[in-house]
Amino acid sequence: MGDSARKLHQSAPCTRPPAIFLMGPTAAGKTGLAVALAEQFPLDIISVDSALVYRGMDIGTAKPDEAILRRAPHALIDIRQPTQNYSAAQFREDALVEMTAITGQGRVPLLAGGTMLYFKALADGLTDLPAANHEVRARIEKQATEVGWRVLHSQLAAKDPETAARIHPNDPQRIQRALEVIELSGRKMSDLHRQQREQKPEEGPGRDWGYRVLKIVVCPQSRQELHTRIERRYYQMLEAGFMDEMKALRARGDLDPSLPSMRCVGYRQAWSYLEGESTFEEMCQKTLAATRQLAKRQLTWLRQESAALWYDLDVKSARESVLEVVSHFLEN
Repeated sequence: MGDSARKLHQSAPCTRPPAIFLMGPTAAGKTGLAVALAEQFPLDIISVDSALVYRGMDIGTAKPDEAILRRAPHALIDIRQPTQNYSAAQFREDALVEMTAITGQGRVPLLAGGTMLYFKALADGLTDLPAANHEVRARIEKQATEVGWRVLHSQLAAKDPETAARIHPNDPQRIQRALEVIELSGRKMSDLHRQQREQKPEEGPGRDWGYRVLKIVVCPQSRQELHTRIERRYYQMLEAGFMDEMKALRARGDLDPSLPSMRCVGYRQAWSYLEGESTFEEMCQKTLAATRQLAKRQLTWLRQESAALWYDLDVKSARESVLEVVSHFLEN
């Protein structure tokens, strides 16, 4: 028995129902491992991915294909049109409904994906932030069109340096949200998050969380290997018809680059290319750079998960180790 499995096996029994978090950066191999686990154990998969919720966005999001979904169905995939918004709060509500149903059937929820904010929202609850305001967002969007998102990032740094330090200057969605929170609440987002962390567990927004969780992170040990995986997968997407998918989305007539769906990595760069704002090669390089930045942000979140068990699936014994740990966790 491995050390990780032994520690889990020897821990005191817990009456709370089990759940498994399978996390990792983009292109790390989460989907393949999730399917393998679901086929071996009484697990049902819930997608934890802010892009997979959108219908018609399949290739560019690396959404599991029909063959995979027949083998291992995923909840919370294809639940929104790309014209619609989907928030972390909505995810938490939907995921808890799915988890309750799975547990009620005597099975175990396996939450797999790379949207770290969703994992945090699910387990810890959410800060009481103001709801999105269309007028404020439109005003910020207009200003960004005039002066650029980097200038708005500088403005955010002046108002809330702690939050700005966590947001990349090329991440318009998060810059916009942080500025929106300041305008609507009159408070820094960093202060609101700090207030949540300082709350007692019985007072916090995550007080109703009632699962014992095994947290697994899959990630190559080498950053270069992760970058190689990212590049390989992107060019596979292009070969699979991603640009045809993008053209079809753009031709619908009801989408525009300001929508959260079209801001997803790969989609916003492809939209810019189809608008004639970049060459094909520039689109590819910008997409790869943005994907590497996404992976970096994901890893920053993941390094805060002190209780998580990390595995490099390129290591020969890693998959067997994961299976062993999951087996003993479920037995406990």
